[in-house]
Amino acid sequence: MNNRIIYDTKLFIKIFLIIFFVGKIYAQSPEQLMLLGNKYYQEQKYEEAIKTYQKILSQGYESSALYYNLGNAYFKSGKLGYAILFYEKALKLSPGDEDISYNLRIANAKTVDKVTELPKLFFVRWWEILITSLSLNSWAMITLIIYFLLVTCIGVYILSKNTNFQKIAFNTGIISIIFFLISLTIFIGRYNYEKSINYGILLEPSYSAKVAPDEKSNDAFLIHEGIKFTIEDYVNDWSKIRLADGKIGWIQNKVYEKI
Repeated sequence: MNNRIIYDTKLFIKIFLIIFFVGKIYAQSPEQLMLLGNKYYQEQKYEEAIKTYQKILSQGYESSALYYNLGNAYFKSGKLGYAILFYEKALKLSPGDEDISYNLRIANAKTVDKVTELPKLFFVRWWEILITSLSLNSWAMITLIIYFLLVTCIGVYILSKNTNFQKIAFNTGIISIIFFLISLTIFIGRYNYEKSINYGILLEPSYSAKVAPDEKSNDAFLIHEGIKFTIEDYVNDWSKIRLADGKIGWIQNKVYEKI
């Protein structure tokens, strides 16, 4: 009896391993899925393209190109909220991409809500433009490169016996320190900006924000699919949001997704 159980267990393990490795062999790579998704998109099979791109995300991969393609597929499918969401995600990874910015403007032009942003002090606006001009990873890379240049200059200055090399290393080092401090400040600003400010996109066709996190509370204002807002607080299944014009209300977590 015991031998029979052991035999069945071993057999089960063998079958499981065979299925696992066969699945691995036939599993499609992100590159293959991307090509397949693009093929579906070109054939105007937008739902199939969306499902294929989503498979890449489910494998833990992300890129601005993937989010951009998803945005395009959702836009063609008439799902404006999802299109804007993924354009925003793409732009977050590649802030300077003109194609993403252009398609996002086109999508935003089709939204119902035309919210006028509250004016900001010029230096606050300038600072936000500066720190968001590149992604967080890009600012980190720039800061790291300048740091290594600074360390190299220090090494050359200390170890070199050539006076000319020491002068070049000293002058370059001074400039590197200045740019390193500037880059580090911008990197920290960009990091704090991403951690302190959360944005969301409404995915429902329309939704009445509430004055309190309660379905029975009074309506605060009506918003529509694709509108972007700042997420300020959470209470259970509710989120406190602020529109660009300063309006504040509560919406359920299930009706939107974070950028």
